[in-house]
Amino acid sequence: MVKISDFAVESWMDAYEHHCKYNVAETCCSSLTLDQLRELSEDKTTDILKTDRVLTYGAIRGAEALRSNLARLYSAKVLTPLDPSNILTTPGAIQANYLVAYSLVGEGDHVICQYPTYQSLYSVPQSLGAEVDLWKASPEKKWIPDLEELKALIKPNTKLIVINNPNNPTGAVMGKTFLEQLVEIASEKNITILADEVYRPIFHSLSPIDKDFPPSLLSMGYKNVVVTGSMSKAYSLAGIRVGWIASRNSEIVETIASARHYTTISVSGLDEQVAAYALSPATVHGLLARNIQLAKTNLALLEKFVIKNEDECEWVKPVAGTTAFIKFHREGKPVDSVDFCKKLLEKTGVLFVPGSQSFGEEFKGYVRIGFVNQTDVVQKGLEEASKFVRKNLDDIDLAA
Repeated sequence: MVKISDFAVESWMDAYEHHCKYNVAETCCSSLTLDQLRELSEDKTTDILKTDRVLTYGAIRGAEALRSNLARLYSAKVLTPLDPSNILTTPGAIQANYLVAYSLVGEGDHVICQYPTYQSLYSVPQSLGAEVDLWKASPEKKWIPDLEELKALIKPNTKLIVINNPNNPTGAVMGKTFLEQLVEIASEKNITILADEVYRPIFHSLSPIDKDFPPSLLSMGYKNVVVTGSMSKAYSLAGIRVGWIASRNSEIVETIASARHYTTISVSGLDEQVAAYALSPATVHGLLARNIQLAKTNLALLEKFVIKNEDECEWVKPVAGTTAFIKFHREGKPVDSVDFCKKLLEKTGVLFVPGSQSFGEEFKGYVRIGFVNQTDVVQKGLEEASKFVRKNLDDIDLAA
């Protein structure tokens, strides 16, 4: 029997996200209705959903319109356009990441995974029998892992290097120069890189004109790259359950497509219609502008919260994505983040995610905050959290 570890962060959200007053744990940019999506679009006449469509399985590898829109986005500012045939759609990025591991690694293989990150990126390869080493980052280095440490982790049987860029939970970003060096290291050993880019392109604190602005890893010139993405995070449409896998290596695409038959068959054609509309040239720019501005506005609120409570918490300010990793302490000692989050929820209705339970025991005192929900929810939630810190922090257990 496959050994499956408890998916800690999802278990926490499953238990509490529908029982809170202020969800400041949500990692999606504030979700939209179809009516709101249309309002953001320059195209107000096209039907988002074609109700006369016959509900067959549809396009097995993904709807043509959706794959074409994705290919266009990945082809921007690159010399070699990406063909839509190099993209497969999936029910969310979580299935995309699962399929990559399921297709490419197994018993006897070695995987290196950036850490901290979303648990499935390392737990799924482990469940498939692969040996996994964690490529650890630290706040002292702004949550960017060390490339020399990566070289030391590589073994003769290393099959896959996994990164999450922008990163969940820290909001850190590997820049262009770093990615170029990463590709050089991987290419020397012909190691495939999986880049989970679900928080791309919410670069709220980076400018596109910055010389080190990070491109998608798909555009770095290395063939053995697989990227995954989703409509959930940057595009505010988690409810349609659409993700994707893209690679310039057609052999990798075909290998994953073959495995995909066992797990997916196809993605909901109705969901893909919505995704295609959202990623169309008439809509995607307005949608992203809305979400990047929302991230900037709410990050300013979160920064004020950290400054107000600077004697009790510390952080590395995130530069992209929707999450921040904040450490709470009392008299220099980290609090028990599970006790902190449970008592915070009980007394205020504010939901945070405990880092020590959801991202690794070594992250004592850390909580993950999702700050790109509706501004009023984030603002009120942080106000309540500040009151809690002032009045109740002495009642929180310290980390063991």
